[in-house]
Amino acid sequence: MHTPLTTDHLFRLDGKVAIVTGASSGLGLRFVRVLTGAGARIVAAARRGDRLAALADANRLVTAVECDVTDADDRARLVAVAAEKTGSIDVLVNNAGTAGSAGPAETTGPEAFDEVLATNLSAAFALSVAAFPALVVSGGSVVNVSSVLARVASSPFNQAAYCASKAGLEGLTRQLAVEWADRRVRVNALAPGYFSTESTAQLLGEERSRAWLERNTPLGRTGEEGELDGALLFLAGPASTFVTGTVITVDGGWTAR
Repeated sequence: MHTPLTTDHLFRLDGKVAIVTGASSGLGLRFVRVLTGAGARIVAAARRGDRLAALADANRLVTAVECDVTDADDRARLVAVAAEKTGSIDVLVNNAGTAGSAGPAETTGPEAFDEVLATNLSAAFALSVAAFPALVVSGGSVVNVSSVLARVASSPFNQAAYCASKAGLEGLTRQLAVEWADRRVRVNALAPGYFSTESTAQLLGEERSRAWLERNTPLGRTGEEGELDGALLFLAGPASTFVTGTVITVDGGWTAR
């Protein structure tokens, strides 16, 4: 008799530890719930400590760490807390991000531009490096949260800094993947299209802009809660042990047009 082939374990993270940044709302909050649902213990990081505390109170698998990812001391403390409380770091989800102030490129000052890159790109690099020693021990996975705007312009919306930061994040993903492959650390990215979050609430709440997005998305709608879950679990866990340097796009066909 043949033993049945089972694949349930491929999307389980029992006993694993994940850091998730930007965890107090939006996609980050969803990611925390998805990963804990797969059995992982989470070190949830964000600037809004009150929201994190409520999240941790509601879920024993979550440890809250108030953290500004652009601050070197906060990043070091985040990694130290994760290592101290859990003993390992298996997954790092670099989700913290900002869209900055939308507007024409010629009116975007260098300080505003740098602020977006500091959060979306530089902090992801620095936190990945800070977590690297622990990731080497576990043979861990880094998941950078990019965007479809890494590859296409945001027109008719003006978001030069955001587009540049996400394009840089995907370049960083490929480079770290190759540099760290011989240490068994995988680095990939998840690129969502338009989903309903706090950062897109105004855009999707305006009937004209929402209709435009739906009309220009081949699947005819924006993303729904839960439609990133599978891609996240794939990149974070054992289903993707031979995948590195890859960007998984979940956008309803937006970039295929």
